[in-house]
Amino acid sequence: MTSLTTHLENYLNVRRNLGYDLSTAERVLRRFTCFVDDQGADHITVDMFLRWKEQFGSANNNTWSRRLGMVRLFAAWLQGIDPRNEVPPVGLISGKNHRPRPYIYTPEQIANIVSAAAKLPSPYGLRGKTCSTMFGLIAVTGLRVSEAIGLDEKDVDLDNAVLTVRCGKNGKFRFVPISSCAVDRLGVYRAERNRLLGTGRSPFFLHESGQRPGDCSVRYNFARISQFIGLRDRQVFHKHGRGPRIHDLRHTFAARTIIDWYKKGLDPDREMIKLSTYLGHSKPEYTYWYIEAVPELLRLASMRAERSITAGGEA
Repeated sequence: MTSLTTHLENYLNVRRNLGYDLSTAERVLRRFTCFVDDQGADHITVDMFLRWKEQFGSANNNTWSRRLGMVRLFAAWLQGIDPRNEVPPVGLISGKNHRPRPYIYTPEQIANIVSAAAKLPSPYGLRGKTCSTMFGLIAVTGLRVSEAIGLDEKDVDLDNAVLTVRCGKNGKFRFVPISSCAVDRLGVYRAERNRLLGTGRSPFFLHESGQRPGDCSVRYNFARISQFIGLRDRQVFHKHGRGPRIHDLRHTFAARTIIDWYKKGLDPDREMIKLSTYLGHSKPEYTYWYIEAVPELLRLASMRAERSITAGGEA
């Protein structure tokens, strides 16, 4: 009998080879397959999913709807191997598929995040240097967390001030120009990292163990400093708590960039395709979403539209 956890490893390998970012799905599916294995079962049923849901922990329907989607994809893949596997129906859990409103950090909050991250303790001090540099880089480039973690040494070209993102969402590849200030900070980090660990390692960002940071550890460190500076309530048992997320640094970069267009009188329609490409969005409408999601942007867009109407259609 092949365990569900063994099947999961094959499933994750297949999807990663297709370019998918599975950091969240992997965490959820590992807990699910461990539960099924502990029950002595070797295939998925609707009843098994519902029993797991009762023991997983509290969460709202939207969260459970997303988890259901992850299990459904895995179950559909397994069904091709063993027809005993049941694919839970879409309507098993009702939930609204909506994007949460982004939290837009102030410049002071971002500075506090980077400063507090630099003070994270570790035997040789590399934990703080890695976290502060990575969080600062995400803030000034809008990289996804997985993209920052996935940078290799060869991807960081400081001579030409450009990053090569090879592990973008859905396997997309792109170049990301960076500012001279970012070049300086990355250069300082590289020198200190090499001093502590030596050269010849592939990942750009490293733990003191010499390994690439994992998604869970990066989010944990971000949650801890968010609690320390008051962006999240302090928690017992090292829980992350609720509050602004690390992904909101990306949202902040995008929103501030668009706000700057309006304040400078630039045409957002002309500029949006540039930002969409820079962020690695597959469709420009994913970038336009910020105008509706951020109140300040919606207000600026409305004012521009009113001026255009008053001027007879000329912006």
